[in-house]
Amino acid sequence: MIRILHQIFRTGIVTEPLPQEISAEVAAIGAELKAEIWKRFNRSLTIRQVDAGSCNGCELEIHAMNNAIYNCEKFGIHFTASPRFADVLLVTGPVTHNMEIALKRTYNSTPSPKLVVAVGDCGCNGGIFGETYASLGGIDKVIPVDFVIPGCPPTPTDLLRGLLQVMDKMGGKGRR
Repeated sequence: MIRILHQIFRTGIVTEPLPQEISAEVAAIGAELKAEIWKRFNRSLTIRQVDAGSCNGCELEIHAMNNAIYNCEKFGIHFTASPRFADVLLVTGPVTHNMEIALKRTYNSTPSPKLVVAVGDCGCNGGIFGETYASLGGIDKVIPVDFVIPGCPPTPTDLLRGLLQVMDKMGGKGRR
């Protein structure tokens, strides 16, 4: 164990920092987002992310939003494996026929008030996949969508900005 700690201290930080202008933008968006989350959700916004059949581009950006560089946890955003504890469903990709029932079950398991955010062009309108023999199209074809975050894929900054817009559009709603 001590050998591993010595290796960590010798190696140091190996991740590249964000460019200064992006870092400042993320900090500003994050501060606003944190204030809204504290006000509307008692300090913590819990998200259940669902991949309804995407190419995984949006998932990579969502994971990047949760990594050590963007660190959405410091703004009060947490991810959960269970829709029963979720405040927001973050759904990516066009809905494939195989995921239709699973998406409906996840939506029905989410407690009210249900907030559904479609992420990426595919989640918003089917994107490059559209409506085909394997795809039903956008998320709104299966479950009601409250907000959209467009992009192919949206960057982590766009995702944080989109979540802030979700908070702004909610008005007085939220769990208290």
